[in-house]
Amino acid sequence: MSVPQGKLALPKLAEMKQRGERIVMVTAYDAPGARFAEDAGIDIILVGDTAAMVVLGHEGTTVPVTMDEMIFLTRTVARAAKRPIVIGDMPFGSYQVSDEAAVENAIRFVKEAGADAVKLEGAGPSLPRVQAIVGAGIPVMGHVGLTPQSATMLGGFKTQGKTAEAALRLVDEARALEAAGCFAVVLEAVPAPVAAVITETLSVPTIGIGAGPECDGQVLVYHDLLGLSEGHLPRFVKRYANLSREIRDALEHYADDVRSGAFPQEQHTYEMPAEELEAFERASRSPSTSSASAQARNASSSTTKAQLPAPRSEPPLRKTSSP
Repeated sequence: MSVPQGKLALPKLAEMKQRGERIVMVTAYDAPGARFAEDAGIDIILVGDTAAMVVLGHEGTTVPVTMDEMIFLTRTVARAAKRPIVIGDMPFGSYQVSDEAAVENAIRFVKEAGADAVKLEGAGPSLPRVQAIVGAGIPVMGHVGLTPQSATMLGGFKTQGKTAEAALRLVDEARALEAAGCFAVVLEAVPAPVAAVITETLSVPTIGIGAGPECDGQVLVYHDLLGLSEGHLPRFVKRYANLSREIRDALEHYADDVRSGAFPQEQHTYEMPAEELEAFERASRSPSTSSASAQARNASSSTTKAQLPAPRSEPPLRKTSSP
C-alpha cells in the first residue's frame, strides 16, 4: 500500500513507542471532524463503530451499525485527513463469520473507503481473522479488554482484568494479537497496572482508553471529549469542551432572531446597482409587466398540457349474441 505524501507511516508508531513519545488517537466520523483532528496534529483517526451511538442514534450499543454505513463514514474522513493514519473499525458481523468474509470486508475499507488500516475486537477466534487480513496486505489494530461488540457476554460495559486470572488472560491475548500481526493494540477499561505490564511486554504500541497513563497512546471518542455527548459518561472520559450547550444556545438564539425579525439584517443581504433597481421597480409597476407575467403563466400551462399524454380512446363495444 502506498503512503500519501505527508501521511504518517505505520512504522513511525513503533518508533514513537521506542522514544517514549505518546501517540494521540481520536475518533471522527465526518470530514469536518477529520479536518479538526488534522489541524490539531492528531496521529491516528479511528472511524469507530461508536458511530452507532454518537452519530446514528442507537442507544447503548455499537452492534447495529452496518458495513455500508461504516464505509460511508470512513470515506468522508479519509477524504479530509492527510497526515493522520485513518483506521476503519470493522463492525459486528463483518469478520466473525469467516476468514474470507473478514478479508473481503477489510478490503472494502481500503478500496472503497480509503482507510489505511482496520481494527477488530478480541483475541481467540479473532486471531485467524487478523492473520488472514494481514496476509492480504492490510494492517490490523487489535482490541482487548472491554470489547463493546461483545459487551453482553462480558456482563455489560464493565472493567476487565480485575482478577489475577483475568489480568493474565488479557496479557496472553495482547501477546497473541501481536504475534498474529497487529501493528498496535487498544486496551479498553483495563486496570492501569495490568495495562502497564501489557505495554511493557509488547513491542507494538498500546493505545489506552480507560487503561491508565502507562499506555503508549490514548484514544477518546470525539463527541465525549468535546462535550457533544450527554447523559452518563464512562469514568475515563475527560471533557475538554462543552459544545452541546454552546450549540443549543446558538440554535435557540437563531430561532429567536428569525421569529422576531432580527435576522437577517442589512449586512446579511445582497444589493444591486441603484440604476438597475430603479429600472426593475419601474418595470415591475407597469401594467405590461403584469400582462407579460400572465402570458408567461398561460404559456407554461399550455406547454404542460401539451406534454401530457393524450387520453386513450376506448374500443367500440361489440354486439354479442345472447346466451
